[in-house]
Amino acid sequence: MLMQSLCHARTALALLGAITLYAFSPLAIGEEQTKHDYPTLARVEYVQECLTKSDGKLASLYQCSCVIDEIAKRLSYDEFVEASTFSRYASLAGERGGLFRDPEHGKKMAKDFKALEGEASKHCGISQ
Repeated sequence: MLMQSLCHARTALALLGAITLYAFSPLAIGEEQTKHDYPTLARVEYVQECLTKSDGKLASLYQCSCVIDEIAKRLSYDEFVEASTFSRYASLAGERGGLFRDPEHGKKMAKDFKALEGEASKHCGISQ
């Protein structure tokens, strides 16, 4: 039990260190990286949703974080919001769902987003 608590303490310190390094990194970030910089809240929401779909273990936390990082490499935040919205609500029944289901560009965005999410999940070791 003592070893387990020591391990968790080390993990917490390592995570805190990583977050600190990330938060206080130099602001000389390339334009490509800032183009795909998502708000923290959006990343957290995505990871939480991913965790509920998976087993919720610590390993899944890292894998789900990896998935959103992979998506962020390919889509700007605005593209992510639009594509994930079409993807999520395309299965809504009735007239409201038609707003997401019927437009051709919405169908394509939803399909492309699902494919990108699948590739990222595979890359990060999450089985769907």
